[in-house]
Amino acid sequence: MVLPMGSPTSTAVKICGLTNIDQAKSIAALGVEAIGVIGVASSPRFVAEQQRRDLFAQLNSFKPELQRVWVVADPDDTDLSEALQGEGAPSAIQLHGQETPEHCANLRIQHPNTQWWKALRIRSHEDLSLAHTYAGQVDALLLDAWRPGQLGGTGHRLPLNWLHQTSFELPWWLAGGVSAEWIPELLSQVNPWGLDASSRLEISPGIKDLKLVEALVEAVRQQQK
Repeated sequence: MVLPMGSPTSTAVKICGLTNIDQAKSIAALGVEAIGVIGVASSPRFVAEQQRRDLFAQLNSFKPELQRVWVVADPDDTDLSEALQGEGAPSAIQLHGQETPEHCANLRIQHPNTQWWKALRIRSHEDLSLAHTYAGQVDALLLDAWRPGQLGGTGHRLPLNWLHQTSFELPWWLAGGVSAEWIPELLSQVNPWGLDASSRLEISPGIKDLKLVEALVEAVRQQQK
């Protein structure tokens, strides 16, 4: 699988926290580059194994080029190996735990056909320096706002001036509060490889408002014309 890579004229869109197969296919049809499914049991958006496999299998048949992202935190090596085998396997693993650069590098060596993305929960501008320690160890980063007791899906936005002042050696996704109305300001100040949206597009945890998803996709396209 090729990582959807943004550029000054192309920003990828990932919709995360999907739980419904039909909705996932409807969102894929809008032209997004990635769809994420949560594998953290404590999350209100958690999807169990068989449902996850069914969802990913249908997405793979419907749109093979789409990145099918499994979001996990400090996963067991055996569970990872099993999840990456068979029908309905993810094409990318997004790591939201305490995974060190060395651990990420080992996972990448063990599973070279899978994309490995590391999420960083940013509490201060200084925390962005952590991004450099993962250069060459993962395929991409995801930057999200830190909130106590939450691994993601907070809806809180990182200050754009922090990102504007930082250069990154890896493709990076911006998460946290991504929705259509923020796009003009966001993309006028920073140039992420991709945008990761979840909670601000929801009717309830795991169920998206398709009109809000479509508005986000259209806002990104309009900003790049």
